[in-house]
Amino acid sequence: MPYLSIFTLHIDPKSACMKKIYFVLLMALPLLSFGQDLVTVNNEPVQELKGFKMYPNPAYGNEVYISTESNGTKEIRIYDVFGEVVLTERISTNTLDISRLVPGVYVLQVTEHKKTMTRKLVVK
Repeated sequence: MPYLSIFTLHIDPKSACMKKIYFVLLMALPLLSFGQDLVTVNNEPVQELKGFKMYPNPAYGNEVYISTESNGTKEIRIYDVFGEVVLTERISTNTLDISRLVPGVYVLQVTEHKKTMTRKLVVK
């Protein structure tokens, strides 16, 4: 009469072999199987303002000077750290009055001839 033998193999879950298996199952497989492709949101080429200069930065006084190669009329927007617009101004010279800004870190966005440049501005 044939003899059936059923046995179970017990592997300690803290063993080095099991740790490697857990690592592969929990970390490597999801990374390999669920990778994401890059998504392009804006296909337009980036057009920067040529010759853009902003000084002084950090600003200690009431004025910041902004110049570009063409020095045309500039639309200025300044955002605070919360993304709120705190200053909007159109300048035809290179001088921007920042006397209304309290000391802090801001994002300055300059638009001229449908080209936009964004820089960090620190007001002391």
